[in-house]
Amino acid sequence: MAAHHSSSIPALNTKDLLAVVAIAEHGSLVGACAQLSTSQSALSRTVTRVERIVGVPLFVRSTRSVTTTPAGREFVAVAERMLDDLRLSLWNMDEAAAGRRGQIIVSSFPIFAQQVLPPLIRAFREARPQVQVQLRTGRNPEVLEDVVSGVADFGITFADSLPDTVDAVQVRKDAMYAVLPRAHPLARGRGPLRLAQLRDALMISLPRETLTRRLVDGAAAAASLGWNHAVVVPGFLEMLGQVRAGVGVGLVPRSAMPHAPSPDLVWRILSDPPLTLSVVLVTRRGRQLPPAASSFKSLVVDELKSATR
Repeated sequence: MAAHHSSSIPALNTKDLLAVVAIAEHGSLVGACAQLSTSQSALSRTVTRVERIVGVPLFVRSTRSVTTTPAGREFVAVAERMLDDLRLSLWNMDEAAAGRRGQIIVSSFPIFAQQVLPPLIRAFREARPQVQVQLRTGRNPEVLEDVVSGVADFGITFADSLPDTVDAVQVRKDAMYAVLPRAHPLARGRGPLRLAQLRDALMISLPRETLTRRLVDGAAAAASLGWNHAVVVPGFLEMLGQVRAGVGVGLVPRSAMPHAPSPDLVWRILSDPPLTLSVVLVTRRGRQLPPAASSFKSLVVDELKSATR
């Protein structure tokens, strides 16, 4: 199909494409006018304008019918594809605006991504199967960096000294537990475990710069206890593995507790003093989340807050 390519030629618009496709479908101006709710004179002017732009006749008109030329059939095929692409793009935009399509990126500490988020993601995607959820994991500084930089829509982490570039919502308070090998002497007791009872225990600990380690070290110092940090591991998953193997005792928040009972582990809540960590959901201050991310954030906040009531 020949066509002029001068930059001064006006562009075709959606109305032009719809007019040509309607005439080709109906084979007459009358039927096309009824479909488009326009007059024959206006439709004729539109066709004349399109033919002038493309440089070839698209239709042969008679008193009773309109026949599409070979060049017109080629143009109609192109116009239909363009209109279909436009409809699909508009549908995708509508789906995204309604929160039914898109991508969500959530950053959290690893144990939360493994233990807490999966059922929430399943429930969310059952309602919005076209939304993709991407998880990133890291310690508190990495989660905050993901949120502040805009890489993640929101983050879930333990509360610490938060920068003024984020907004935070507390979603739960995690009590701290001692997790013990089944064969450990303290595993035979029931009820809360006093911190002083761990004075001589071999501890499986997180690195000293982590919030959890600072919390338990501070409590030990206040009680004039000296921990024996026998093994230092990068995270709670590794800690549970060491405890399961009988290496020592770990101190973990409730989020790190497996949902299913473990026959080789015993959990006892800490007391005297009780220790807690605040779990917060953080977003970058001033950022308006896309609809899908906003919906998932609301689900996470509601579900986690209700779980602690």
